[in-house]
Amino acid sequence: MKKITIAIDGFSSCGKSTMAKDLAREVGYIYIDSGAMYRAVTLYSIENGIFDGNDIDTEKLRKEIRNIRISFRLNPATGRPDTYLNGVNVENRIRTMEVSSKVSPISALDFVRTEMVAQQQAMGKEKGIVMDGRDIGTTVFPEAELKIFVTATPEIRAQRRYDELKAKGQEASFDEILENVKQRDYIDQHRDVSPLRKAEDALLLDNTNLTIEQQKEWLFEQFNKVSGINNRR
Repeated sequence: MKKITIAIDGFSSCGKSTMAKDLAREVGYIYIDSGAMYRAVTLYSIENGIFDGNDIDTEKLRKEIRNIRISFRLNPATGRPDTYLNGVNVENRIRTMEVSSKVSPISALDFVRTEMVAQQQAMGKEKGIVMDGRDIGTTVFPEAELKIFVTATPEIRAQRRYDELKAKGQEASFDEILENVKQRDYIDQHRDVSPLRKAEDALLLDNTNLTIEQQKEWLFEQFNKVSGINNRR
């Protein structure tokens, strides 16, 4: 069976990670959460004095970016990979609203993207991976055999994010999350380096009104077409 590269791009809180994780687990591929990598850089910046309010000390971050190593390790309890920042598990800390509110300007920095793309490409050189993010099909793996672009209304995405945070016992404001979603959409689409856009050969998936099971079935159908597999593992 030939291994392929699967790139899933789209707007924040579209359920890209859930789709990618489920598909990777079912077909025995490696899942890489590129968004978590930018969140980890953001957390590093928060914890190491690179932020002054909302201002970024870009020169300090530029000097330190090569020392920021992101990796993923399978969590036996969840069956899914956790994010590690320089060897430390930061999976929960990178999902807070504090990080969410600062990740877009960090990910818009050209030298940050250059370093993260290099790390991502190194992870995926053997194929057999599923990676989700904003520029996977356009910049990281433009030759990916299967590209998906996911979208949904801002209100639906904000509600999903709100429900996710509440389920984890974290304080959350729907209005604050909705505003954050809209701000991230604008920044992601208008940044100078690798802006969020649908690759010409990507398949569009609007999951506003889809259940997780419905989108899972759709994704497997696309995977089977490209990989030549007729049945799930």
